[in-house]
Amino acid sequence: MASTPLTALRDSWSGGRRIERLAYAVGAVLVISGVVNAVVLLVSGGSWLGPLSLRKAVTFGLSFGLTLATLAWVTSRLRMGKGVRTLLLGAFLLASVVEVTLVTMQAWRGVPSHFDFETGFDTAVSLSLAGGGAVLVVTALGFTAIAFRRPGDLAPSMRLAVRAGLVVFMIALATGAVMIARGVTAARSGAPELAYTTAGSLKPLHAVAMHAILVLPALAWLLRFSGLPESRRLRLVQYAVAADSVFTAVIGFEAFAGISPFSAPIVLLILSGASLAILGGTGVVAVISVVRPERESRTCPGPG
Repeated sequence: MASTPLTALRDSWSGGRRIERLAYAVGAVLVISGVVNAVVLLVSGGSWLGPLSLRKAVTFGLSFGLTLATLAWVTSRLRMGKGVRTLLLGAFLLASVVEVTLVTMQAWRGVPSHFDFETGFDTAVSLSLAGGGAVLVVTALGFTAIAFRRPGDLAPSMRLAVRAGLVVFMIALATGAVMIARGVTAARSGAPELAYTTAGSLKPLHAVAMHAILVLPALAWLLRFSGLPESRRLRLVQYAVAADSVFTAVIGFEAFAGISPFSAPIVLLILSGASLAILGGTGVVAVISVVRPERESRTCPGPG
């Protein structure tokens, strides 16, 4: 095992499979596209609100780029055939590029990217985005099934983190599918504005659940460098998984009930705050556990 987190990250690139390195590179390009669009939006003084905002190009570039790289990194730990890995990750990569490209194109054209059936071209774009979403769901479902059936030689803490992260990630993708279905139904019924309002109410759940695939495995990975015994690492990951599950459940309840997270009843606010505090606390413990041994090894005098 690499001696430091930085060394391990470098090894993930240098020792990664070809499809994984491609996913890392494409993910970086997508993130850069999001950053560039953010700069343009800031400089131009454009609006950050509404379906025509360049904000969508920003969020899609950043989110898909980070998610693609994360999925490649997480699934590199799973045991599967080369062909299966290339097919699943390659399909997810292609769908991610299509999603970001089409959303960015429509944002620069000044037209909605989703639920827009005004012209034949815009209809094709909307349907392509829906099709891309279906590919994302199928490939993520494939990875999730493999994580439960053939996890490989993972430590219990990492195995739990990967499985839980993928399950919550599936919730995010399923929420996205519901958003698209609701929006398309409203738009086809002649209420395009209602389409964005109806679909948009589920955005908090979609956003919160999307990045559990990074947070939970990253915690388990960081704990590998802490010097803590596996039993304690597993306990910390269990706390994090429980906290993330509660937070996701609360946000999901609020989303489907039409409750704003910022004006929720006090009970829900307490649950959200407590779960976030526990999740953040596990991260703090992990960082301290990694930094302290490194600091002690630098200050400890050598023999003789």
